[in-house]
Amino acid sequence: MPKNKSHSGAGKRFRVTGSGKILREKAGKRHNLEKKASKVTRRMTGTVEVAKNDVPRAKKLLGL
Repeated sequence: MPKNKSHSGAGKRFRVTGSGKILREKAGKRHNLEKKASKVTRRMTGTVEVAKNDVPRAKKLLGL
């Protein structure tokens, strides 16, 4: 069987924890920050777990 190549963009966007969970950054904190309330920008910081329904697709893209 040939090896599967991992998706290079997905490799930059997702991170796998030691227990196997897939983490992602929250969206929306790149531009137009003057218009957004500081409460909103604080909420967009940090990482969250990928949604349960998206995990199989993310694993496939990462080559797991």
